[in-house]
Amino acid sequence: MARIRFQGKLPKGQEEICPVTHTQNLIAGRWKIIILWHLSKQTRRFNELQRLLSGISKGILTRQLRELEEDGLVHREVYKEVPPKVEYSLTSAGKSFIPILDSMGEWGTKHLQNRKS
Repeated sequence: MARIRFQGKLPKGQEEICPVTHTQNLIAGRWKIIILWHLSKQTRRFNELQRLLSGISKGILTRQLRELEEDGLVHREVYKEVPPKVEYSLTSAGKSFIPILDSMGEWGTKHLQNRKS
């Protein structure tokens, strides 16, 4: 499955990408925001992430992590051990996204409370 990116032609005068569209492109994908949230808490190994994200396949997790790495939000550290050890953590760009994750969490909490009342 290809990455979801804006493919249409922008209207005249809007050739530059909108910052919100750019952000959406970076975090597009069912699992990316949740992956970033788990990595904001601590460095994780692949199997640990897979356990935390019940319902995600190895292929999808691999693809989402690769895209986050390509976009500079996640760092992949490979240790030269047998068996190989791989850990994922947030880059400085990924860490700068934590306040947005926190705001999303606060909004979600308020929205859930409003739905119950």
